[in-house]
Amino acid sequence: MDTPMESSTQTTLGEQLLLLSLDDESGTEKESAKAAWAISAASLVELALAGRIEVSDDEVTVVDPAPLGEPALDAALAEIAGRDKPGRTKDWIHRLKTGAVTGASAGLIDKGLVREEKKKVLGLFPVHRYPEADGSVEAALRQRLDSVVLRGATPDERTVSLVALLHGAKLHRLAFPDADPRTVETHMASLAQGQWSATAVRHVVKAAEDALAAIVTMTVATTVMGS
Repeated sequence: MDTPMESSTQTTLGEQLLLLSLDDESGTEKESAKAAWAISAASLVELALAGRIEVSDDEVTVVDPAPLGEPALDAALAEIAGRDKPGRTKDWIHRLKTGAVTGASAGLIDKGLVREEKKKVLGLFPVHRYPEADGSVEAALRQRLDSVVLRGATPDERTVSLVALLHGAKLHRLAFPDADPRTVETHMASLAQGQWSATAVRHVVKAAEDALAAIVTMTVATTVMGS
């Protein structure tokens, strides 16, 4: 059964994660490596919320190949459906990452929430920046997260899915840069581990959360060893 996106925002979980990671004025991305993994995992969670995939024994399978009308999600669904054998959650997070991040950026541009700026570093290397064009959606998103995580409001399934993705990727400070880190992490963990959703969706979110934690830990360890 399809779970509709918020009628007021119509943003995907991946787009919401990207919004939280972008600096409003410069358009640069904070915690870009972690955010990219989370955005990729969000594709799987969105497809589960819409009843398109399920995870069993950490293998991702398509149960309904019907498109959703969101280009990035439909591309992810088609890629998963096109595989002869099911893949593990972590493998799909790796495979979908580039397309998921590109799709989230394009989605925010198409919806008028950011604008794209193309520049060259040292006159040679092209970079893309996404300064804020409309801050109302991000403001509402942050207010909703604050109400649920810090004030104990009852969350909906999509909000808890977002919290679980932020928690799994260790992106607590993106959502709550000024709050006490221990309080935020404790409350996010409690929400992510709660009995809040249909079993099928919860399996996907838990698998994505676990895979994210493993990927982020490995990425951080590799960075430290290479420094």
